[in-house]
Amino acid sequence: MIREKEIAKKNNLSSLGRKSVPRFPGWWAALGPGVVWMALAQGSGELIWWPYIVAKYGLTFLFLLIPACLLQYPVTVEIGRYTLLTGESIFHGFIRLNRWFGIFLWVLMTLSFLWFGAFASAGGTAMAALTNFPSGWSQRGQTLFWGYASIAVFLAAILLSKVVYTLIERFMKAVAVITVAGLLWACLQPEVLHSAPSFLKGLFGPHSPMPHPWDNHDATKLLTAITFAGLGGFWILFYSYWIRDKGSAMADHMGRITGPIKGKPETITSDGHLPDASPESSKRWNSWRRYLAVDSLTGICGNLFTTLMTCLLAYALLFPKGLLPNEYELAVVQSRFFEVSWGYAGRILFLIVAAAFLTDTWLATADAVSRMQADIVHILFPKSRRFEQRHWYYFFLGVLTVITSFTMLLDAPGTLILTSAVIGFIGTVIFPVALYLLNHRMLAPNLPLWARPRKISLCLLAVSFLAYLALAVAYLWVILSPK
Repeated sequence: MIREKEIAKKNNLSSLGRKSVPRFPGWWAALGPGVVWMALAQGSGELIWWPYIVAKYGLTFLFLLIPACLLQYPVTVEIGRYTLLTGESIFHGFIRLNRWFGIFLWVLMTLSFLWFGAFASAGGTAMAALTNFPSGWSQRGQTLFWGYASIAVFLAAILLSKVVYTLIERFMKAVAVITVAGLLWACLQPEVLHSAPSFLKGLFGPHSPMPHPWDNHDATKLLTAITFAGLGGFWILFYSYWIRDKGSAMADHMGRITGPIKGKPETITSDGHLPDASPESSKRWNSWRRYLAVDSLTGICGNLFTTLMTCLLAYALLFPKGLLPNEYELAVVQSRFFEVSWGYAGRILFLIVAAAFLTDTWLATADAVSRMQADIVHILFPKSRRFEQRHWYYFFLGVLTVITSFTMLLDAPGTLILTSAVIGFIGTVIFPVALYLLNHRMLAPNLPLWARPRKISLCLLAVSFLAYLALAVAYLWVILSPK
C-alpha cells in the first residue's frame, strides 16, 4: 500500500482535482467510438489480408481469426478505462508513467503512421478499376490519381467541419452499415452458402493438408492479418481520443479540439480530473463501466462479423480460382464478392463500397494522428500551449497530408501497409504491460474502491500480452530461419 502511494505521488496523479462522474446520457447518445473503431478496422484486416490468406491457404489459418479479434478486447478496455476515469488521453497517461517511455512510443507511433497514405491508394485501386480514368494512364497512375483525389475530398471535409469528431462518427457509421449490409447480402447467395459448412469447421482448428506450400514472404501478411483483426498497432490508441472528444464520463469535464461540449471551452485542458467518492458518482460509474464493455465489444464483434464474411466470400469465390488481392489490385479481385449475386452491377457496387471503406481509413487516421500529435506536443512542451490544441491539430493535419502524399509514391499500397503493421506491432506487444502499470499500479490507488479495475481485467490483459509475445517470437523465428 505504501509503495502504491509513492508511485502515485511521483507521477502527480494525486494532485489532480476531484469532480463528480457525469450522468450517463443513455445508450443511443453514448455509443459511437466503438462503431468508429469497427469502421476503421475494415481498412486492411477485413478487406485485404484475411481474404488473401484464405484465398491462398484455404482454411489453414482461419482458426486464428476469432482469438485474434478477442485478444484486443482487454487492451481496448484498459485504454478506454484510463480516459473515462481521468478525461486524459492514453498518451498523457503513458507520459505520466514515464516521460522517456512516452517519448519512445511517440517516435515509434510517428514512424508507424508515415505510410498510412497507402490506404488512400488502396481505395484508389477500386476507383481506378471502376472508372478506368484518367484514360490512357497506367494502373498505378490511375490508382494514385484517385488516391490523391480522395485525400483532397476528405481534407476539405475536415477543414469545413465545425465539429470534426461528429463528422468522423457519422461518416464511419454510414460506412459500417453499408459494408455489413452489402457483405451479408453477398454471403446469402447459393454459391457462397454451399461453402459455409466446411468454412465453419475451419474456425475450430487448423485445417490440413495445406493446399499450397508455405511462403515465408507471407509471414508479414499473416502477422498483419492477426494484428489488424480489429485495430492493431497504434491504431488501437485512437479509441482513447474518440472517447475524449465524445465527452464520455470524466472526459465531459474536458474541452474538445473542435467544437465545444455543452458550452465548454473549445480547447482541451492540460490535466484531467479524478472521480470523487460520492455515492452518486459510484452509481454513475457503474453505467459507464457497462458502457465501456458494450462499446468496445460493438467494435470488436462487429469487426469479427464482417471479417468472417469477407473470409467466407474469399473461401467460396477466390480460393477455388486461385485469385489473390495483390499490388495495385487490392480491392479489384474481391469485386467477385458482389458480382456473384448482382453480376456486373454487383461488381460496380463493391468497388464503390471498397473505395469508401479503404479511403475512410485515411480520413479517420489523419484525424486521430493529428489529435495525438497535438496532444503530445502540448504535454511535453509547455511553451507550445501558447497555441491551442486545435491550432496544433490543423498544423499536424497539413504535415501528415504532405508526408502521406509523398510516401504513397514509394511502393504499392500493400507493401506500405505491411511496413506500418510491422512497426505498429512492436507497440502491440508493449501496450499490455504499460496499461497494467498505468491503470492497475499507478491510477488505481488514487481511485475510490468502486472505480478500481477488477482482477479479471488483469488476467485478461495478461493473456493478451502472452499471446502477442508468442506471436512476435514466432514471427521472428520464421523471418530469421534459413530459407
